[in-house]
Amino acid sequence: MTARSKPKVDDVAKLAGVSTATVSRCLNTPDRVSEETRKKVEVAVEELGYTPNFGGRYLASNSSKTMGAIIPTMENAIFARGIQAFQEVLANSGITLLISTSGYDPEREFEHIQTLISQGAEGLLLIGAARPKKTYEFLERRNIPHVIAWNHRWDRKHIYVGFDNYFAMQELTNTVLRMGHRHIAIIAGPTTYNDRIEDRISGAQAAIEKIDETSLIVKFCPTNYSAIQAGQAFEELMELDHHRPSVIMCSNDVLAVGAIMQAKAMNMNVPDDISITGFDDIEIAEIVAPALTTVHVPHRRMGQAAAQLLLNIRAGKLDQKSIKLGTNVVLRNSLRHKT
Repeated sequence: MTARSKPKVDDVAKLAGVSTATVSRCLNTPDRVSEETRKKVEVAVEELGYTPNFGGRYLASNSSKTMGAIIPTMENAIFARGIQAFQEVLANSGITLLISTSGYDPEREFEHIQTLISQGAEGLLLIGAARPKKTYEFLERRNIPHVIAWNHRWDRKHIYVGFDNYFAMQELTNTVLRMGHRHIAIIAGPTTYNDRIEDRISGAQAAIEKIDETSLIVKFCPTNYSAIQAGQAFEELMELDHHRPSVIMCSNDVLAVGAIMQAKAMNMNVPDDISITGFDDIEIAEIVAPALTTVHVPHRRMGQAAAQLLLNIRAGKLDQKSIKLGTNVVLRNSLRHKT
């Protein structure tokens, strides 16, 4: 993170060759400005990455005391604990959190980023690293501090506070293999703009490739968190004539619960007839029967650390480093040795 200042309305006016008043009219009442002038201002805004801040308090103090977070969805508890911890740390420092959801749509996420910045967000929490190049270019031009959570990769382009999804799934798969399972299936959400799921599948594949006479089938659901769709995928896997899986590894706990519910609907016993595993270790993993073998993710520590990183940057401590958190396999009753 550099100390380069954010572009101001004066910078836009200078680059466009117009007055600051004209820039203001272009942004607020474009119908009152000629098309030629409006285009010059739009080009300058785009080139500089300028986004107006509409809050009077922000304009007066140059500090909005707000941060933003854009998460894929609020429809389940996957992100709830981490975001709650993130908000608590910010609130203790007098910072208000603004939250938007992208629906796993990179264009919608980009729009929300622009909106949050225009509302004065001084930093952003983003989920995962997979997004179009233009989004990162926009953040760089605007010099907006941002932290990437729920994943960790060894690159110097971004500040991460998260865990290694590849390694975590590899460790869970090794556990499954040690229990004697050789015919394995994965029920996963889409990998498009979802590096977490992509890494988890790759981690499982890496573990399986080291063992002879092992098969892997990957069944994708149209959405990331649909228990109903996971149940449909489970039913299709059980209809296979060859290499019917003895264990189904799901890319998150919600999908795993959907698979367990479908197994019960088909009068199958988990884990006697089929073993099932999840990923995340959210509350439902302990409540479902049988309790779910899964990967524990340190959601609260991740949210707390992400907030502290952004607060440090806001305080002028620009040399912040990525933080890698550990995960661990939690063995419960949904996984048993293959007999």
